[in-house]
Amino acid sequence: MPPGRSAVGPQADGAPGEPADSPAEQVGYRGPTACSAAGITYRQLDYWARTGLVEPSIRSAYGSGTQRLYGFRDIVVLKIVKRLLDTGVSLQNIRAAVRHLRSRGRTDLARMTLMSDGATVYECSSPDEVVDLLQGGQGVFGIAVGVVWKDVEGALSQLHGERVDTGETLVGDHPEDELARRRNRAG
Repeated sequence: MPPGRSAVGPQADGAPGEPADSPAEQVGYRGPTACSAAGITYRQLDYWARTGLVEPSIRSAYGSGTQRLYGFRDIVVLKIVKRLLDTGVSLQNIRAAVRHLRSRGRTDLARMTLMSDGATVYECSSPDEVVDLLQGGQGVFGIAVGVVWKDVEGALSQLHGERVDTGETLVGDHPEDELARRRNRAG
């Protein structure tokens, strides 16, 4: 493997993630919203949470009737997991990729491209590393994490979130959603 490019996995060192009190982490999203933004089914979301593949960072379900609350980064990871599964990457490699993504800071994620040859997932943080991987005949597909990040931002801007500190519903860009506006006024 060329210098600078690393296989994603337990051996990969990462910068600490962004702080829990950053603005992006003050809003949480319930399961159905996370599913819609990530393009997955609720059944997938539930299974991945129960098996520890992607657990909500804000609030786990803790009994009957409670709802998980996912952070923005959780939803980015959910969307990446879906793409990796759709391309046939093994669950073991996906788990390693999830651990790696969780260890990276916001700036790192925005510049990162995940590449896979179907067996191993690699992190490429520069265009030269992507080219090196492709020239070596290893790369089969890539996921530009920054693009996924922007896709999730766009999707969530149209959906409802929840303030973590107050539980207030934050209405997405749906001017026709009178019921959600009324809920906000009543709270």
